Amino acid sequence: MQSLETLYIPRQYTTLPLTCSIRREVHLFTDASEEAIAAVAYIKLTDADGNQQQGFLLGKAKVAPKSAVTIPRLDLCAAVLGIEIANIIKKQMSIPTDEFHFHTDSKVVLGYICNNTRRFYTYVSNRVEKIRKASVPEQWNYVPSEYNPADEATRSSSNRILTDTTWLKGPTRWFTKRLDPDDTEYSEPENLGPNYKLVNSELDKEIRPVISDIKSCVDLTTFVSGFKNYSTWKGLVGGIAHLKHIARSWSGQPPCKGWHACSKAKDIHLLQEAEKVITREVQKESFTEEIEQLQTGQPIKKGSTILKLNPFIDSDGILRIGGRLNKASLDVTAKNPIIISGKHHIAKLIIRHYHDLMKHQGRHYTEGAVRAAGFWIIGGKRQVSSINFHCVICRKLRRCVEHQIMADLPKDRLTPGPPFSSVGVDTFGPWQIVTRRTRGGQAHGKRWAIMFSCLTSRAVHMEVIEYMTSSSFINALRRFIAIRGHVKGFRSDRGTNFIGSTEHLGVDVINIEDGPIKIFLLDQRSVWIFNPPHASHMGGAWERMICLTRRILDTMSMDKAVKALTHEILTTFLAEASAIINSRPLVPTSSDPEYPLILTPYTLLTLQTDKGGEPLGPFSEKDAYTAQWKRAQHLADIFWQRWRKEYLVTLQNRKRWPTNQRNITVRDVVLLKDDGAHRCDWKMAVVERTFPSHSDKRVRTVELRVIRDGQAVYYTRPVTELVLLLPV
Repeated sequence: MQSLETLYIPRQYTTLPLTCSIRREVHLFTDASEEAIAAVAYIKLTDADGNQQQGFLLGKAKVAPKSAVTIPRLDLCAAVLGIEIANIIKKQMSIPTDEFHFHTDSKVVLGYICNNTRRFYTYVSNRVEKIRKASVPEQWNYVPSEYNPADEATRSSSNRILTDTTWLKGPTRWFTKRLDPDDTEYSEPENLGPNYKLVNSELDKEIRPVISDIKSCVDLTTFVSGFKNYSTWKGLVGGIAHLKHIARSWSGQPPCKGWHACSKAKDIHLLQEAEKVITREVQKESFTEEIEQLQTGQPIKKGSTILKLNPFIDSDGILRIGGRLNKASLDVTAKNPIIISGKHHIAKLIIRHYHDLMKHQGRHYTEGAVRAAGFWIIGGKRQVSSINFHCVICRKLRRCVEHQIMADLPKDRLTPGPPFSSVGVDTFGPWQIVTRRTRGGQAHGKRWAIMFSCLTSRAVHMEVIEYMTSSSFINALRRFIAIRGHVKGFRSDRGTNFIGSTEHLGVDVINIEDGPIKIFLLDQRSVWIFNPPHASHMGGAWERMICLTRRILDTMSMDKAVKALTHEILTTFLAEASAIINSRPLVPTSSDPEYPLILTPYTLLTLQTDKGGEPLGPFSEKDAYTAQWKRAQHLADIFWQRWRKEYLVTLQNRKRWPTNQRNITVRDVVLLKDDGAHRCDWKMAVVERTFPSHSDKRVRTVELRVIRDGQAVYYTRPVTELVLLLPV
């Protein structure tokens, strides 16, 4: 407040009296910011000698209105404030309207004011109308921001420098004539009048979009081509019926008139007339020569697709089948069906229509419905089969799941080595066992078994566990490694006990969806490879062993001597089952007496040719260090030689999925198989990512996006769990 004591605003506008001036002009400047809008007016007087003086008249600054959320709107509000100041000055000083000049630094606002072609929305339209009532576009000019004195009021200023601001002094350089010819900084106000154009008119949200009226001239010869814009037979017939109704309303038939939409266009007689119009125009396009020959009485030329149908033209100008049933007491649709070309788009619409009416029940039902409706489609069987094959609903109800050619076997199944160097792991069970006897009877519990299957020698090893937990599995794994030695690689499904165990065992986990498998083994480290979820067929090497074990155990459990299964009995049964499985021949038994040795996993595990019998002998102490190890080495060599020659070749053939199939690609729409739900309740999904094999680039695993409860959920599934609905 003390600084304002020195603020001096002269009461006199200029030292030159208004009566002594030969020309008076009022210049108003407007500006806006996010905080405020402002407008200020100055008077410019010119005497008889050409001298000019200017003075401060009136200025206003207001808080920016909340309704103006953009800078162009704020600048427009500032322009309206300038008009309000001009009206006050005009009323008090009696200055003509032509002597007012308005200046703004917003070219957007100038485009709004000078616009004569485009329409604005309500906010801008009302303010532009107010501006143009009190001024004309020629009075508005552009001024750079650095020369605009109204800019002082749109931001905070210290009251100590308020006296020296251009807000009170005015833009002197804009009002005084340039006396020095070398003064290059002087420039006159830019006045383009009504030539200011709209800035970014296509992107400005205040400007209404341009609506163009287009007059179309329809050629009657291209009338049929418009049928391709319809995807249903019902929609096409309804559209033509509506056009006929509109045409009749324009001809003066009451009560309808002009372009309109009403329910009278759905009259059954009008729909029948529309069907006749459609079939007649389609036949003119497909059978032009045949119709001309029939109309002129000429025979149809040989080579025509409808020659054997003995066609004729009925009273409605529609081409029908003649046939030999004209004397039968049947409806005309059965005796003389309408001929439709199978290559035309209308044929597809008719087949789809009756295919939907038959509730997607197959080719024979659809053909019968089309024929009963009175249509004879040339090549209809092929078209019906094609439409049924591409029908999404039919695919959803009956299409088989996808598959891909069987992949090459992994390296750990084809590389000879010590038994159980690479194993497949799986859990099976449970079995009810007697844990202890009580006064009231017996206490029962459950037991499971862990199977370790060697991927090369096909030998198995089984361990019993008490709980389906990671800790129980780790204990079984430690027992297995203590007996069989170190394991380089594990393969398994995504059981929760397996995934939880890998976090405590210190092994490298490699997921199949992680891309290229790069194994960096450290000393005494193992690699664990998980199959994709729901891909049990990828673990067939050990899944078959589990099925075989179950059959052996079922046979053992039939023994009447075993009344109650205990933990000890179960362990014994599994050990005997392992011995039986390991004694199985890997290849068909040879009838050649020169090769009595049977190739079994038991041979490699024990380096013996059988499981029992008397021990070989007698051997000396010297033989224990020489001949015995040679015999063991000899048996191992025999096993691996026969393994390469006889067993390995049996893995060459692809017993399932022998051919390449189309790769599932990104953005394919598929149906996700769910064995626990009805097929109609299976979820639809979109393929988001694929994982091609590195050997043959075939896709066998994909990542899917499923919408569940309004949110996207992602799953990894093999292609054998998918039904392709809509390929890209």
